Amino acid sequence: MAFLEERSIDCPYCGESIDILLEPVEADQDDATHYIEDCQVCCRPIQIKITTDFSGETCVNVSHENE
Repeated sequence: MAFLEERSIDCPYCGESIDILLEPVEADQDDATHYIEDCQVCCRPIQIKITTDFSGETCVNVSHENE
């Protein structure tokens, strides 16, 4: 059973640091997981991309909704 991981990210709109919960990416999953979560401070939609690198580390990239 995989556990949720808490991460701090910076909102690409307002720059505030916010905490999000990530579901781990499955080891055999080739594509990245994408989803949108609203900023807890400015309420704008943040596009979140989750991947796993070669060492198994979870990588999180955030961007504006339209990027």
